[in-house]
Amino acid sequence: MYEIFYSIAQADFMAKPKAYGIFHLSFTIFGFLLCGLVAYLLRKMGRKGNNLLLFGCGAFLAITEVYKQLFYYYAMGDSVGYEWWIFPFQLCSVPMYLCLIVPFIKWEKIKRAIYTFMGTYNLLGGFIAFFEPSGLIHEHLTLTLHAFIWHMLLVFIGFYLIASGRSGRKLTDFRASALVFIGACILAFIINLSLRGVSNGSVNMFYVGPSISP
Repeated sequence: MYEIFYSIAQADFMAKPKAYGIFHLSFTIFGFLLCGLVAYLLRKMGRKGNNLLLFGCGAFLAITEVYKQLFYYYAMGDSVGYEWWIFPFQLCSVPMYLCLIVPFIKWEKIKRAIYTFMGTYNLLGGFIAFFEPSGLIHEHLTLTLHAFIWHMLLVFIGFYLIASGRSGRKLTDFRASALVFIGACILAFIINLSLRGVSNGSVNMFYVGPSISP
């Protein structure tokens, strides 16, 4: 496994794309337009199609996240072992889990809260990442593509949920989505506390500390 990912890392090593360079701007502009168009075309999709779409998005995110984790561990971990700071539970990682579980949730109020969360918090998170792209740009092609495609998929999911009317528009819907966010923050803090020792304080999900917290 080490040899495979080390070979990939050597083959896809490149100079970092420049922020607001041709690649960044082209991917951002074309990606936003494509996301908006596809979301509009799929806006009338029924319950079964919606479940398949979101589960498919979640499965894609999960598979690519496994690749990223293996890449860091085998190709970039060197002697330090697992890079705990990339543990997959930052704000932009949450849709991976939500898309996988929301098709199986029967309570409409909970589903509505999750849809609204992804149509607000995660849409905004994915959107803003392209305007401050330092976290998306890497010295490896596959990691760069992973970051760009991941955050663009968050934009698509948000656009789709808004266009289909599944993301809420009422104040009560936004209150419920805020509860989802608070719950995710609490879980992130628990993860930080639980892994603080083994990670030497490098785990900082949602940047809420207690270590290296801004």
